[in-house]
Amino acid sequence: MTQLSGHLMSRHCAGCNEERLFEQFHAEPGSCPDVPDGDCREWGCTACGDALIIGLPGAEYVRRDSATRAA
Repeated sequence: MTQLSGHLMSRHCAGCNEERLFEQFHAEPGSCPDVPDGDCREWGCTACGDALIIGLPGAEYVRRDSATRAA
């Protein structure tokens, strides 16, 4: 991945099947409904519109008691 500017980056696009520019859907601070105080995680291919979600939080949501159920 090559960072080009604050709101554009180059990534492999599954829809185009090649390297393309992606832009943030909600690039302005405070404009993202999902992350009002931070950077929007949604990026769209400038050629075909396919979307990427980048920077999801870690797997802290996994239930800890699932190991006891499997045993």
